[in-house]
Amino acid sequence: MASANQLKALLKSHSEGDDERFYSVAMQLAAHEAKIGHGKLAEELRDLVDQAKARHGLPPKNSSKAVPIGRPRGELAALLSVSYPKNRLGEMVLDESLASQIKRIVREQRRASHILAHGLSPRRKILLMGPPGTGKTMTASVLAGELGLPLFQVRLDGLITKYMGETAAKLRQIFDGTDRTRGVYFFDEFDAIGSQRGLANDVGEVRRILNSFLQMIEQDESHSLIVAATNHPEILDHALFRRFDDLLRYELPDEEHIAFLLKCRLGLKAAKGVSWKRLASKAMGLSYAEIVRACDEAMKEALMEKQERIDEADIRLALEERVRIATQFRKTAE
Repeated sequence: MASANQLKALLKSHSEGDDERFYSVAMQLAAHEAKIGHGKLAEELRDLVDQAKARHGLPPKNSSKAVPIGRPRGELAALLSVSYPKNRLGEMVLDESLASQIKRIVREQRRASHILAHGLSPRRKILLMGPPGTGKTMTASVLAGELGLPLFQVRLDGLITKYMGETAAKLRQIFDGTDRTRGVYFFDEFDAIGSQRGLANDVGEVRRILNSFLQMIEQDESHSLIVAATNHPEILDHALFRRFDDLLRYELPDEEHIAFLLKCRLGLKAAKGVSWKRLASKAMGLSYAEIVRACDEAMKEALMEKQERIDEADIRLALEERVRIATQFRKTAE
């Protein structure tokens, strides 16, 4: 609920015709609602402010002239990049159990105040595991979009340094930020800081970074979501797993999910008689991201050839090319 001072500031700025002050206080209200778990209300307030600004010729929150809620400043600007996703769970193609896990996280966050009032904690420390291109990064965007929260992506190039103790100090800044500004804090390529202590190439600083992270995530009592993603769960330190509230495992799509994804992406543009099942059999082993890329290639080719409809043969060629590229890349990686 808005404080008395915020309500007075709203009325005063309105009566004085100070639009910038009025919008600033309104955005503070949105930030407060987001922090206490009212993500949908926060998003609605931000949208109303953007609409009002547009009517008065002022820049919306995502323009280069605006300063969105929670934009990192100072040293944090080198550690976090912020975005405001609008993605929804319905945009993802997932197996039923994984979709159910994500829905449960969203549901618990939306009822966070009710859960906390009964001495319990909603899920908010999440580890995503699986091959590249299977939806881990998209999941972080969906959580932010569903809850109306900013997405803060941790920049590993700014976080990890060669100087003793500096990375741990920067980690502390990020965890301090989770308490100040509620959002989804996303650690991609998490194995860079979460690898097992004692590996052959381990050094003392790696152990110190991991120990710092373990301590900080254990002590974190903010209302933010901490989401970590890794392509290599097998090298994560075992002590990490019990620090997370939920573990989500991603797999390459099976034939049924491939066919569904192809139809979703190309159904309106495909020629009659296209067999999605037949095409899916040609794409086994590809990730969701690779299949989407093949679909985009097929659409671009049709545009350049001025074809109104995309033939099955063209889709198959795009998929087969993507399979060749993926196979060559994996052989090189080995």
